[in-house]
Amino acid sequence: MTQLSSLLPIGFKTSADPLVTGLAIDHRKITSGNIFGAFVGERVNGEDYIPAAIAAGANVIVARPEARVDGAVHVASDNPRQLFAQMAARYFPQFPGTCAAVTGTNGKTSIVEMTRQLWRMAGFHAASIGTLGITTGDDRVVTGLTTPDVVTFLANMAGLAAEGVTHAAFEASSHGLHQYRTEGLPVQIGAFSNLSHDHLDYHQTMDAYFDAKMRLFREVVVDGGAAVIWADDPRSGQVADIARARGLQMMTVGAQGDDLRLMDRQVTALGQMLQLRHLGKDYTVSLPLIGGYQVANALVSAGIVMASGQDIGRTLADLERLQPVRGRLERAGISRAGAPIYVDYAHTPDALGAALDALRPHAEGRLILVFGAGGDRDQAKRPEMGHVAAAKADVQIITDDNPRGEDPAAIRAAIAAGAPDALIIGDRRQAISQAIAMAGGQDIVCIAGKGHEQGQIIGAGADVRVIPFDDVSVARECAA
Repeated sequence: MTQLSSLLPIGFKTSADPLVTGLAIDHRKITSGNIFGAFVGERVNGEDYIPAAIAAGANVIVARPEARVDGAVHVASDNPRQLFAQMAARYFPQFPGTCAAVTGTNGKTSIVEMTRQLWRMAGFHAASIGTLGITTGDDRVVTGLTTPDVVTFLANMAGLAAEGVTHAAFEASSHGLHQYRTEGLPVQIGAFSNLSHDHLDYHQTMDAYFDAKMRLFREVVVDGGAAVIWADDPRSGQVADIARARGLQMMTVGAQGDDLRLMDRQVTALGQMLQLRHLGKDYTVSLPLIGGYQVANALVSAGIVMASGQDIGRTLADLERLQPVRGRLERAGISRAGAPIYVDYAHTPDALGAALDALRPHAEGRLILVFGAGGDRDQAKRPEMGHVAAAKADVQIITDDNPRGEDPAAIRAAIAAGAPDALIIGDRRQAISQAIAMAGGQDIVCIAGKGHEQGQIIGAGADVRVIPFDDVSVARECAA
């Protein structure tokens, strides 16, 4: 327990100073003495649940000035999400000493996990948090969210610190940044991977989407912190300008990078050979991962580790020992005919194109793609997914992803508008089976969209069902 006053910004006055026992943004999780964060959301107005939270024992309500609060201390703010996050951060006793946050459309999961691996190879007790859950050297806990609510996020970080984790890398999604779900924690390093079409159902425009991500550099990274930027994205210059204006130490990586430059890349049977330059010195790295975008992920990860104070030579040497990230161009198996089968999380046009580009040099025959698109998400990207598939895959099979509350047939039709010659097989298992059956020994099968996910989401609200489904397991079964 702690006094309310100890959680508030300096100079912030309230009508009383009760003891508080915790914080929650879900009124169903309130217990006696809790602080309740009541926010106006896109679909739900948390202020409607203030009476229920107070009845459950909340003695402090963080909400807008105009919210009605009877029977508890009203901590009023025009930006209650941000204030609540700052209070939550003060409630927890400690966090890992070195924290890095990664934003961008694609690559976040791979970058935080590769960063964790590199830190661990350097001798640190490290963790990564994101779409794959919470991963340490000893365990992985699935959370189901890229960026959980701020209380859960900070509690997880405090728990990691209590377990001895000193270095942590986490995904900073646009939703999480816009909703202040990663506030209060001292973030020494921010990283940017890329920006492409996604989440416009929420942000409406690409500029708003970009601006949400840029909160990482404008506000979240601590004063005097560092920015690691993939230099080869069209938006990278704007990111660099924002980081420079903030006074952050800046490291740019990539073919256009000033600090870690990619001079050459040669595809090998099981990976790629990289020629890199740093401060005028050349390095050769045998990266055990396929695909140009994996180079980007690996170099951003190396940049983060270098920005945290680690030696360049040791860090680049450790890149040669990186392990594949679950569901990211993961080789699920080989068909009876000898065709490799890869599973990838690509669910945006840009990510899908990158995955197909990564596999193309390894396909002596056809590149066969199984893919779909999620329901209740950005609809504008669906025909674009079809266009990319038609342009880069020799055979396209459109199937169901996570249809959620939408008509699966309508989703498939929207994708097919961009890939008119594609086969359409709604049942995902049947689609995967068909792709593997038609693949010859010189072909490659790519199953895109769900990656590491362990279930298929069908329906919405009270009718939602999650059917167990793992692309890797299904691919292996179909190939047996």
